[in-house]
Amino acid sequence: MATIKDVAKHAGVSTSTVSHVLNKTRYVSDGVSARVKTAVDELRYAPSALARSLKINSTKTFGMLVTTSTNPFFGEVLKGVELRCYEHGYNLILCNTEGDITRMHANLDTLLQKRVDGLLLMCSEVESQGFNLFERHKPVPTVVMDWGPTHFPCDKIQDNSHRGGYIATQHLIAKGHTDIGCITGVLDKLTAQQRYSGFTQAMEEAGLAINPAWIAAGDFECEGGEQAFATLYARGPLPSALFVCNDMMALSVINAASKKGLSVPDDLSIIGYDDINLAKYMTPSLTTIHQPKHRLGQQAVDTLLDKIKTKRQSNQVIKLEPALVERDSVKTMR
Repeated sequence: MATIKDVAKHAGVSTSTVSHVLNKTRYVSDGVSARVKTAVDELRYAPSALARSLKINSTKTFGMLVTTSTNPFFGEVLKGVELRCYEHGYNLILCNTEGDITRMHANLDTLLQKRVDGLLLMCSEVESQGFNLFERHKPVPTVVMDWGPTHFPCDKIQDNSHRGGYIATQHLIAKGHTDIGCITGVLDKLTAQQRYSGFTQAMEEAGLAINPAWIAAGDFECEGGEQAFATLYARGPLPSALFVCNDMMALSVINAASKKGLSVPDDLSIIGYDDINLAKYMTPSLTTIHQPKHRLGQQAVDTLLDKIKTKRQSNQVIKLEPALVERDSVKTMR
């Protein structure tokens, strides 16, 4: 394998000149640059990323931890992250936590030992009481995405989930529904709490009673939505409409309702949350609350880059605003 010394010898220049040509750190004449580039091509020289990172104290790499999920929401956010990293010349190392705090620690150790320039965290484990991300490592710029309280310094990019839950419930009310239920996420998670609090605010403002028999908790996965619907169905008469606090659960609720002989939206109106790409292609297409997932990923990378560039010590909380996407799963009451 050719070295930078081999390239310098082949081009008849110093190693520092080769370095300046490759890294564009100083003006080098066109003729000399051409000789260096020719030597690089002929010798098939590949610069050592490790050597460069040690020299400039930057690996141009971010690490990202995400809880593995069948929910395509995560994949759509990741697409925004990957694109922004590519645009800025950064590599991305992605690790799954599988919801396991021990595995999360192991992945963090690996990423920080590899000297990543920053971390992107999109996993609920960071909400664990007393969890200290940098207990064994020197802190690096960190952005927590779409989750709640943390016990270490970081920037946060969050969906305004309370607002989204409020908008969803208001839409059902505007369509003439008065008997409205809610399938929440796990209510020890901030995102689930906020969506449910938006639901309760809209109901209270409209003077509508919240029937406890029409409230059930899911887990933001398909199975959880199906089980929550089974719980509601077993309790007796269903409401005319349900706010289901994410799209994956909403899809499973539509499927479960169909198996019970119920038509959506004729017998039961459903509004979801997230606006995953699949939501518009199912039957009926799902009315939902749009989260700017691609922008969430891009904003997280931009925030990380800003912290690295400015070396700011303060931490930001950035909220992205949700919006209603009206499709075919909500019926207008006569």
